[in-house]
Amino acid sequence: MASANVVHVTDANFGSEIQQMQGLALVDFWAVWCGPCQAIAPVIDQLAESYRGKVKVAKLDTDSNQETAMKFNVRSIPTIMFFKDGKHVDTVVGADPRIKTILEGKIQQHLG
Repeated sequence: MASANVVHVTDANFGSEIQQMQGLALVDFWAVWCGPCQAIAPVIDQLAESYRGKVKVAKLDTDSNQETAMKFNVRSIPTIMFFKDGKHVDTVVGADPRIKTILEGKIQQHLG
């Protein structure tokens, strides 16, 4: 189950939760039926715990929230997007075996 530190965002609240916030946000675009999405879910939870108070970690179910997924041209999942001060600044697509290292590198790059 998702960590208490992970925010579930929707088409309705994506603007207020992600695009109007100051600081860094990581958004995992995923779906229940997506095996690779399930595989990286524990990593997303770990990052939410490790960076609590520094990075907002959110998940958006692409099946239920197609408008936001289309707006950001999400064509395959998992797609992890980074937003800094509400602006899209980076994207990682797929469930690479080194996903935790890759995402931590992006977090460090954009926190600085």
